[in-house]
Amino acid sequence: MISFLQNPNFEKRGLMPIFGRTSELVNFKLLKRYFVLVAGLFFMGLGVDLITKSNLGTSPIASVSYVLSLIFPLTFGVTTFLVSFLFILIQILILKTDFPKEQYLQVLVGPIFGFFIDFGMKIFAFVDSKFYSQEIILLLLGCILLALGIRLEVIANVIINPGEGLVKTIANKTKKEFGNIKIMFDCTLVLTAVVISLFAFRGINGLGEGTVISAILVGHITKVISTVFKDFNVGKLLVN
Repeated sequence: MISFLQNPNFEKRGLMPIFGRTSELVNFKLLKRYFVLVAGLFFMGLGVDLITKSNLGTSPIASVSYVLSLIFPLTFGVTTFLVSFLFILIQILILKTDFPKEQYLQVLVGPIFGFFIDFGMKIFAFVDSKFYSQEIILLLLGCILLALGIRLEVIANVIINPGEGLVKTIANKTKKEFGNIKIMFDCTLVLTAVVISLFAFRGINGLGEGTVISAILVGHITKVISTVFKDFNVGKLLVN
């Protein structure tokens, strides 16, 4: 094979440009996947923001970081990045040398996701829900955007979100189903946020019925979006 590539007639036959174009095509497809990932993180950030702005409680995955942002002089986005970094460290501690090298890129997901959360908070700064019906609408819109972002992240299929990465790591290590570990993981985050809030405020801040509702709804909405995307071949259009 190597001698064939070294053949001086190889380039004359026009095969080398074909290999070059193939390489460029592969790189372009990979670039598209990363673009879809960033788009997914953007919608996830906006979704978390709207759920939080509903004043009914933030989403489970953001519960700890949001409560920490209420305690320390740090933005919601910064605390989200710090918590994401902690998730990565736990993965490395569990897997040690078995931690996939490409998943070190998760370090980039945290700050990007955090940036979009802070960016979204500025966009929605004018949002002020005065009635419960308005809060429910914001919560539902947030769940839809969060579900859309999650689906795009799955379609991209390049880097795992640190939170999902930790769930996958625990599931593989314990040989338990991903869905069951995900539920336990979300419950653990919410309970941790409750404990931190009680310790800091002597009460529960940043959590509420919206936290529970979003935990239930997002999964179902993601399934609906997945079905719609499949029917219209959206995934193939985005990454192929």
